[in-house]
Amino acid sequence: MMFTRLAARLPKTTSAFAAPKVSTRFLSKAAVSGSKGRSMPGVDRRATAAASGVEATFTIRDGPVFQGKAFGADTNISGEAVFTTSLVGYPESMTDPSYRGQILVFTQPLIGNYGVPSNERDEFGLLKYFESPHIQCAGVVVADVAEKYSHWTAVESLGEWCAREGVPAISGVDTRAIVTYLREQGSSLARITIGDEYDADEDEGFIDPGQINLVKRVSTKAPFVVANPNAEFHVALIDCGVKENILRSLVSRGASVTVFPYDYPIHKVADNFDGIFISNGPGDPTHCQETVYNLARLMETSPVPVMGICLGHQLLALAVGAQTIKLKYGNRAHNIPALDLTTGQCHITSQNHGYAVDTSTLPSDFKEYFVNLNDGSNEGMMHKTRPIFSTQFHPEAKGGPMDSSYLFDKYLENVRMYKSSASVYRDNRPSQLMIDILSKERVGVEPTKLANAA
Repeated sequence: MMFTRLAARLPKTTSAFAAPKVSTRFLSKAAVSGSKGRSMPGVDRRATAAASGVEATFTIRDGPVFQGKAFGADTNISGEAVFTTSLVGYPESMTDPSYRGQILVFTQPLIGNYGVPSNERDEFGLLKYFESPHIQCAGVVVADVAEKYSHWTAVESLGEWCAREGVPAISGVDTRAIVTYLREQGSSLARITIGDEYDADEDEGFIDPGQINLVKRVSTKAPFVVANPNAEFHVALIDCGVKENILRSLVSRGASVTVFPYDYPIHKVADNFDGIFISNGPGDPTHCQETVYNLARLMETSPVPVMGICLGHQLLALAVGAQTIKLKYGNRAHNIPALDLTTGQCHITSQNHGYAVDTSTLPSDFKEYFVNLNDGSNEGMMHKTRPIFSTQFHPEAKGGPMDSSYLFDKYLENVRMYKSSASVYRDNRPSQLMIDILSKERVGVEPTKLANAA
């Protein structure tokens, strides 16, 4: 049994962690004023008329067809159908860049009951309630959508939000049957069609996001900075589709963060930073060969501490010579158990990925850090002697849980030790000129349909 195999991988003794500190914060733009003084979002140029109550079809390529009712945007889309078992956090999930190009199927029967919050920003200029400024998933599938909502942060309904963002959605379908199919057949190409039923024989109607470099679409096009006026450290972050709460988790712990495009040659500027961080992101990690090359050069030429999350974990593994594999239907939920192989402790984690690292290909100077207790897949790795580690799950987990948020403390402790051990002290904190010149948010990132230019 898998648990028997896992027991052999555990240390002989375990130690308890102190309760992790919970911290949060983030980004967005205020436009027209909303009810009760909360900021309402502006009009998005992708907005369409709401397709409320119109007949709609969810078609899985070479699979079943489901009839339902549309809500959200009056437009047709295709993508990869994936499912999440998260009970809460649909605003965070839908704005997570890791879902770019995917049709998100919610197993939770009722979605939208607490509406959609405003795009308010926190003290660091980061979105409080979203993981990016726009909806990132291509479409939404739910069993039942709440047209009326109730929550003190809400400013609009789920359907209104989807329509404004140009994202089609369908309700009134049997999501249990859909998820059963996806679990048996694996993640599949699918399409949401508003109005007449789509002809499933027209294969050109199904666009495969796995063939597209999605990271290129979600990554900032120029560096930007998120500054902490009381920063102790300066971290360079490689943006493969970074979530707002990853930035918040670093800045709120005393770091200023400069965010670079995914293909920036980070090894050339590493000496100007106290640590390097690789973010989450969408799609197949093998599309990011420039990032893999730059990370390999980084670890060859600099002793700077490194941490990666999700796609960042996979890219780091590729950079050290390991391989990645595509999972049958991925892991997407807020309740997945991950076992820490260094302590024997189990953490409930938030996850969103369709690929994993093949641990049998890890080089001898790395070891497995965490393992998934549901399917035995890899959930993290660490260098045996250097301050380099990564996790497949999301320690920042906006929407919960926060079991593993202490890993940000561990990373910044590595940064502190690295900085204090340097023979010559270097103040790498961003200058006021740098803060004034650089943008304070993502540059040139706008969601586009997959059929458009990559």
